[in-house]
Amino acid sequence: MTAQTPATIVVTGTDTGIGKTVFAAGLTVLLDGTYWKPVQSGIEEETDSEIVARLAGLAPDRVLSEAWRLKEPLSPHRAAELDGVEIDADALTLPTTGRPLVIEGAGGLMVPVNRRTLYIDVFARWAAPVVLCARTGLGTINHTLLSIEALRARAVPLMGVAFIGDEMADTQRTIAEMGKARVLGRLPRLDLLTPETLAEAMRANFKVADFLEALFFETKS
Repeated sequence: MTAQTPATIVVTGTDTGIGKTVFAAGLTVLLDGTYWKPVQSGIEEETDSEIVARLAGLAPDRVLSEAWRLKEPLSPHRAAELDGVEIDADALTLPTTGRPLVIEGAGGLMVPVNRRTLYIDVFARWAAPVVLCARTGLGTINHTLLSIEALRARAVPLMGVAFIGDEMADTQRTIAEMGKARVLGRLPRLDLLTPETLAEAMRANFKVADFLEALFFETKS
């Protein structure tokens, strides 16, 4: 007997500051999903959850509360230490929702959650498909191929690569061929970033059908 369960898609990146949060907002709209940022480091300015809620136009119940909110905009392990706490990585479990769940990690794959656990270790335990966001600028081939190798070394399912930035056709082709990874699309730089322009750019550059295989997975019972 088989059952279908709303799927989880993890959005991670090759580095910090590449536009992963904007992509996560767009993907949540594209899939009519729910968003979750497990650990938020830095709460003095607009948080990633607040950015996604604004750019995706999501109702409050479609943005899940962070498991950890830390004051300093640093790596989670260090921000937690400065707050006098330690993140319990084992307690980061997948929420149950009635919609596709888009989870955004922090920075890159090797960002420490605590002094013993990296984000990629949490992703491996979850075993949810990962979308790897990569910028298109100089240096991205190295960073992206290393990230792909790290995911595969831990048997983390890689759904594909989503590029962010200006068109760099040869770079994108090189990563796809040498990394043996599917390119899901490219989110261009938007001079005017609004919920409307983001939704339009996602529809124009990504196909919902490419994500359908991860929207519902079969579990045998």
